[in-house]
Amino acid sequence: MAIDHTPRIEGVVRAQLPSGLYEVEVDAHRITAHIGGGLELNFIRLLVGDRVVVELTSRDPKRGRILRKA
Repeated sequence: MAIDHTPRIEGVVRAQLPSGLYEVEVDAHRITAHIGGGLELNFIRLLVGDRVVVELTSRDPKRGRILRKA
């Protein structure tokens, strides 16, 4: 079994963008993130100001996936 080393950090949703993307503020910078499968399948709605846990990509540190609400 492979061990996943992608960083997971907590942030705040700052804006809802087109095509199911969200702008999430993490520490002092903002990243663009999409919703992970678990949230999408359960019809979880994200609003501006919600605290979320984001998994960053290894290739681009300004992109990520929202895993769950914090």
